Formats: sequence, C-alpha cells, structure tokens
Amino acid sequence: MPLLDHFRPPITPNHTWESFHSNWATRIADALNDLLPPEYMAEEHTSMGSRLVIDIATYEVMAGIGSSNGHAVALATYAPPAATATAPLAIPDSFQIRVFETSGGLKLVGVIEIVSPGNKDRPEERRAFVAKAVGYLHQGISLIVVDVVTSRHANLHNELMRVVGADAQCELPTGTFLYAVAYRPVARDERTELDLWSHPLALGEPLPTLPLRLAGDTFVPVDLESSYCEACERRRIG
Repeated sequence: MPLLDHFRPPITPNHTWESFHSNWATRIADALNDLLPPEYMAEEHTSMGSRLVIDIATYEVMAGIGSSNGHAVALATYAPPAATATAPLAIPDSFQIRVFETSGGLKLVGVIEIVSPGNKDRPEERRAFVAKAVGYLHQGISLIVVDVVTSRHANLHNELMRVVGADAQCELPTGTFLYAVAYRPVARDERTELDLWSHPLALGEPLPTLPLRLAGDTFVPVDLESSYCEACERRRIG
C-alpha cells in the first residue's frame, strides 16, 4: 500500500492521526514480537506531551508517615523557598515502540519514534524531541524515527545531526520533510560513532524496512510497509 496523507482530506477528519499513530505503533510492536528472540520484547507507548499531568496523589497518602524500629513516625513537612526562576518546558508527544531485553530485569535497547505534528510544530517542541533522541543515543540505545507528518514542514533528523555535530553529508536533502531513519550508536577503535540508514519518503510510495540493533551486531528488521498496511486495513483506510 502506498503512503497516504493522513493529515488532510479526504482521510481527515474521518480518521484522526492520533488513533492511526497508536494503531500503527501496536502493529509494529506485534510484528517485532513475532521476530524477537525470547529474551526481548516490544511494547507500544503513547503520551501527549501537551496534556501531561504529573500526578502525585498516589504518594500523598503516605507523605506524613515513616517508620522507625517498626513504629510509624510523623515526618516534618518542608516548604521550599521561592524558586529563583521559572522556565518554559516543552514535553514532546510520544508515539513509541520500546524494545526491552528481559533477562536480568528490563533494559531498554531500542526505540521507534513515530513523529507527531506537535513534534514538528514550534522550535521548543522540535528541540525537546531532538533532546530526547540524543538522550537515547548517548545511552547506547538504538533509535528509529519515522516521519509521515505532511501538515508541518520541518526535518527533525537534520536538526538531530546538527546537535550531534555530524557532517552535512549525514543530513537529508533540503526540502525533505517525510523520511525514516535508523540510528545505531557504536564504539569503534576507542571512538563513539553513529551509523545511519536514512530513507526519504514520498506519498504514493511504499515504506522501507529498517534495521534495529538489539545488542552488538544483532539486528532485527522493522518492516514499516507491512505494519502500515495492516494499520490501514484495521482502520478501513485505503
């Protein structure tokens, strides 16, 4: 199935991009779980940054209770001084598939990010997305970024390359707003490097298969086309 424009009529407003992104993330995770070795698993994770609520109500019940020698004791409350400054904080939307190694506890080894319109909207949102991506790479976590957003013209991959100090040849051509890129952080000869597999995308064209590194030189293929087709079929799009 060719790549469709899910952000403009006639598909919008009959179908919402939020529902499609969540559905596509689930299809990718399911397909990965069919391929991953037994000691790995994939899970989808979605959150809308602009609607984030930090909920501490769960902890408030125990906030005034501690223990000493098995006896409950009251804890002194603490009122901090006024903040010295307040800065804006952009929390990026997340439509992710997270891949974990499960032996010896959960260890995040790979992330697939499906870009949302909010990720490409304002400069602070783009910086927040890029900062999150750089954080994964600095931890040695493999990353795939898939951008099929037609309603915003920005290239998060190119912004990421500038932040990590990559050569200009690592960037996608000017005017490329749809793309899929796989990133593999790797240590070679006492140097830390970043392997890239970049693919410009186009409406009406099929989606690529990208490599996701699990550990060392162990990779799993991420077939974006087949998962995309299944997501479209599930939503009766096409």
